[in-house]
Amino acid sequence: MSPGRLGTRAVAGLLCVLGVLVSAYLTLVEVTQGRLPLACPTVGVINCERVLTSPQSTFGPVPVPVLGIAWFVVLGALLIARGAGIVATLRSAWALAGLAFVLYFVYAELFLVGAICVWCTVTHLLVFALCLLVLGGTLP
Repeated sequence: MSPGRLGTRAVAGLLCVLGVLVSAYLTLVEVTQGRLPLACPTVGVINCERVLTSPQSTFGPVPVPVLGIAWFVVLGALLIARGAGIVATLRSAWALAGLAFVLYFVYAELFLVGAICVWCTVTHLLVFALCLLVLGGTLP
């Protein structure tokens, strides 16, 4: 394996770890019902509290940040499971599914909630970057 590909895999792994950390933080804010401070503005257009308490902040009974943790963990596992064929196909499908959810969540923030969460935007950018790395053909 070339050093460039190893570096790309390491970067993707680091992005997955960052995604888990941000999603875990948002999950803890949710679980502690605000006892853990939300380090984000809570007034105006940038309003994490409004986003995280909106009806769009859950998928059925599951808080969206929990889904974020699961998505980043599964992609991390697919990164560890090197190989072409089925692993690469699963990795690509998972990345695209994550991107589809992110596009919906951005729509929801802008048009349904009317506010943007900085922490959510960080996870959206991480998913987008990971999607580019996975679909860019730079991972074996």
